[in-house]
Amino acid sequence: MTNKTPIALIVGGSSGMGLESARRLASSGNEVWILGRNSSKLALAEAELNPLSDAAVRSIQIDLYEEDQVDQLINEINTSDRIFKYLVNAAGMFVPKSFLEHTRADYEGYMELNRAMFFITQAIAEKMKAQGEGSIVNIGSMWAKQAIKATPSSAYSMAKAGLHALTQHLAMELGDYGIRVNAVSPAVVVTPVYGAFIEPEKIEDTLTEGFGPFHPIGRVGRVGDIGSVIDFLLSNNSDWVTGAVWDVDGGVMAGRN
Repeated sequence: MTNKTPIALIVGGSSGMGLESARRLASSGNEVWILGRNSSKLALAEAELNPLSDAAVRSIQIDLYEEDQVDQLINEINTSDRIFKYLVNAAGMFVPKSFLEHTRADYEGYMELNRAMFFITQAIAEKMKAQGEGSIVNIGSMWAKQAIKATPSSAYSMAKAGLHALTQHLAMELGDYGIRVNAVSPAVVVTPVYGAFIEPEKIEDTLTEGFGPFHPIGRVGRVGDIGSVIDFLLSNNSDWVTGAVWDVDGGVMAGRN
């Protein structure tokens, strides 16, 4: 007998905004699959999520930079008889570096993440097409819309701008099948992604003190600020919204202090 519990797949669901989305989707009764590379983070996330949901929580260790691992996941999705209702593309890395210092490896690091999410999304969209419904949210970035001199990030911004463009193209192409595709575009949010260049125990203070006043609303973002908007965009409460890239940025795109 086919399991009718809908699956919410979170790419990059073991921490930060992805984990916050997983919390909300698990609490709503969905079976949640979280993808991540770090086994310890996955185990902690699964242990946190399990009590929130009456359905299953599954953690999948995957290195999105390894094509064979991505292909293995895609094959599992393609051959599954399960209902995939939600997809959140939350995987990311962020290492500010000037354009003139960027290496090929720096560039490819961002683009390979996009490639993995592109083809995972394609597989999920095929399932959603057969079902006649589905909702996808991509996590983009304010940096894709606005250059910030203090945090030079040309390749990162190029990759995130690509996610914004993909959001609009998929909304056009998949709308006939009842699939909605939207994105959020956050500014500075306190998440572990900054651990690539800030000591993890100092992320909170560094971001709060250094970037709080940068936002017109007067503070940096929290994962809950983004998670609540993702939850709304996934839900039927936004069923006439598709192709949108929402600025969830404390007012940064309106103007900066």
